[in-house]
Amino acid sequence: MTGKAGLGAANWTKSSFSSGGDNCVEVAFADGVTGIRDSKVTQCPVLTVTADAFAAFLDGVQGSGLDRTV
Repeated sequence: MTGKAGLGAANWTKSSFSSGGDNCVEVAFADGVTGIRDSKVTQCPVLTVTADAFAAFLDGVQGSGLDRTV
């Protein structure tokens, strides 16, 4: 789902792997929703997912459950 529901006053955080560049992903957390956006185009549509869905995504990434070689 896309939109900015509940994220109007949220603090956006840039990826810790960004190395200070502008080609980054930013996330914000508010009201059980996680917003994901491109740091270069902050006015673009925001991808929003539930907090549970984002946690499952992070678990998959950290546990190599999203291995693209399979």
